[in-house]
Parts: sequence; C-alpha cells; structure tokens
Amino acid sequence: MSAYWVSQAKLASGWRQNVRIECDVHGLIESVTPEGSKEGAECFDGACLPAPSNVHSHAFQRAMAGLAELSNGGRDDFWSWRERMYAFLARLDPDDLQAIAAQAYVEMLKGGYGAVAEFHYIHRTPEGGWYEDKAACALAVAEGAAIAGLDLVFAPCVYLTAGFDGAPLQPQQKRFQAGPEDIADIRGALKRRGVRTALALHSLRAVPADRIAEALAGTPAGPVHMHVAEQVGEVEACMSATGRRPVEHLFDLANVDTRWCLVHATHMTPEETSRVSRSGAVAGLCPTTEGNLGDGFFDFPGLEAHSGVFGVGTDSHVSLEVVEELRWLDYGWRLRQQRRFAEGRAGHRGADLWMRAVAGGARALGEAHCGLEPGAKANFLILDSDHPSLAGRQGDALIDSLVFCRHGVSPIETVISNGVAVVREGRHAEEDRVADAYRRTMRKLVA
Repeated sequence: MSAYWVSQAKLASGWRQNVRIECDVHGLIESVTPEGSKEGAECFDGACLPAPSNVHSHAFQRAMAGLAELSNGGRDDFWSWRERMYAFLARLDPDDLQAIAAQAYVEMLKGGYGAVAEFHYIHRTPEGGWYEDKAACALAVAEGAAIAGLDLVFAPCVYLTAGFDGAPLQPQQKRFQAGPEDIADIRGALKRRGVRTALALHSLRAVPADRIAEALAGTPAGPVHMHVAEQVGEVEACMSATGRRPVEHLFDLANVDTRWCLVHATHMTPEETSRVSRSGAVAGLCPTTEGNLGDGFFDFPGLEAHSGVFGVGTDSHVSLEVVEELRWLDYGWRLRQQRRFAEGRAGHRGADLWMRAVAGGARALGEAHCGLEPGAKANFLILDSDHPSLAGRQGDALIDSLVFCRHGVSPIETVISNGVAVVREGRHAEEDRVADAYRRTMRKLVA
C-alpha cells in the first residue's frame, strides 16, 4: 500500500485542502481524506488532479510521427497516409515494438495520461505467418508499458477483410489478420501475464457482420473498441454496400451501450450523434491525429447538446499531451461556430473538459469508478502551482490555465499510475534508458 498527501486536490465534491490519498496493492484508491494526516505519506505541495486515460493508442505509430509529412503534390489524405504506414510497419519486429511502446508510454505519462487503451493490430510476422508465440507482438508492447509503469488495458484487434465487400486482405495487411479465436488466444496469454484486456474490432470494413457477432458472443463483459465513420470514403463505401451509414449499420448489428468506445466517429449525422449519446457509448476522440490526417471535425456541440460521453486519445502520437487534445477539440468548434463556449454549459471550460475526459476515459477502459474517490484507479497527477502559467490561480482556474495556456516547461511535476509515482519533478526514472533503446531502434528502421 502507498499513501500520498497533497496540499489541494480536485475531488468530486470540489476542491479540498490537505488531502491524504491511500492506494492498495492493486493500484486502486482505498481512501481519500481531506484534512488528512501526513504520517507515513509522501507529501507534495501542489494541486492534484485525476489523470485522464488515453482511450486510443497505436503505440508503434510513435516511430513514424513526422515521417509522413512529405507531399507528392497529389491528393494526400488518410488513405495515402495509410500506404506510408503499411510500408513503415513492414520492418518492425517484436523488439522494435517494445522499444517504441516504452518511449511512447513514457511520453504519455509525462503528458498527463494515467492509463492507456492500446488498440493493437500488428499480430503476425512481416510475411504474414504467426510468430512461434502467437502473442509475441502483443506481449512486446505490454512489456513496453511495464517498463514505463503505465496502467494498461490491451485491446488486440479482430481484422479479417479489406473492405465492406469482404475482399481478402491486401499483401501489406497480412500482419493484421486475426479472427475472434486468435484474439481470444492473445488475450489469454496477456491475462496470464497479469495484463488487463479489452476487445477491439478494427472497423466495419475489416470485420464482417457474422464475425462481429462471434467476437461479441465470446466477450460477454468488458470494453469493446472500434473505429467507425473516420473518413468520408468509409461512409460512402458502407452506404454503397449496406444501404446504411456506418453508425446506423453498427447499431443494427450490435447492442451498442456503455461498454463501447466508438473511435473517431467523425462523420455522423445529428441523428447518429444523438443515438450514440443516448447509448452511453464513449466517443473516442483523437483531435491531433484527426487534424494531422485531415479527417474532419467531430460534432462536439451535438454531443454536448445530448449530454454524450467522450474520452481523448493520441492514436498516431503526433502529440502525446492531454492538454493538446482538449485544446484542439474545443478550438476546432470555436472556429467553426465563431463563438467561445457551448450554450448551456456554464462554468470553467478547461475544468469541465478535463473532468469529462476523466469520466469518459474511465468508462472506455471498463472502470466502475473514476476520479479521486475510493475504488477508482490510482491514476493522478500533481501540478506545480507556482509554475508561471498557474501562479496566482485558484480552484478550477488552475485547470483552465493548464488546458488553455502555453507552458514551455510542463507544469505537470508528478504522475502516479497504478498507485506508483512514475514521474517526479517532471522526469521519468527510466526516460534516459528508454530513449537510448528507442534511438537505436529508429536508426535501424530509417537506415
């Protein structure tokens, strides 16, 4: 068991002073006591916030961030970027995946995330065969999380077809091929190593309807994550094949409820946005990736109007900071609407976005509790309240300034994940070793 004492903390009941937080051996918060004792606790003079969970990560893509920004002068979009991604991943082996994941996860922690849902689809060798251990790639990424000390929910991905017509996978997609039975094997191997898991279904174009039903039947509980309606081309292809838009089609096929995280969901009608909100599913939004790929704007005002739930993720890892995802999410629609705040949501905007991302992230990772309360995962961070961006701020104004100010040096001083302080004074204990391994890997991959 570990105990921490912080001079102020954002609880569900509001800001409280001199808060003692005790964590059990399973990485859960056991008790939260305002005006609590310092005895036996590690003490911090700063503002404590629950850390949002990253709802969507492809860890290997950290290694190609910035390497797909060369235009050929033609029409560059998600689909052309995807071809570059395929060419890059063809060289990756499990050792590479571990080194890249560890680097991504260290940066994720320093960026303010307390946990991650890893949406993983590199299962096979570059030639398309299985490694001797079917779970070799998954276990390599999970080891990267263990090195970083990041709370992990691993979601290995069912991936079977190249389009809505059931076309076989292209040669460059053979590494992804895995059916529900394969994913069950991989999840079993992860669970035996103590790794929490979820089910990922890549997309409606990559998993036929009968295999979606099969995968769900084998997963009676726990989170379900799926890409949906990310690009206009996907919407058009789905309508051509099924007569329905992707979100409509998914709701026809499955009981979409609070277990689900619908990743991107960029191109929805107002009726679909309302339906997703009413279902309780989490909209898994990755604004920096969606911006980098030119995917489009998610209908955030529509989700807010229906009290929908969202979480944020880093997807391709062009950014690994919570605050940048939240800024992009809000600024995109401020620009589109030419107004600063959503109607009907009075209060501190940054604090509102942060706490809703905490709640949505916890739901997407299958947590029954969230925030700084007993039973929630012990994932939280401590800010330097004297940082120039935060100096003089009190209460929720601290979170507003965290989200909407440019900081230079990050004001995030300490990050606790699974009850363990893995970032202290802005540094991760393993960051130098991890970065050295990552550099060696990158020199090999780009040679």
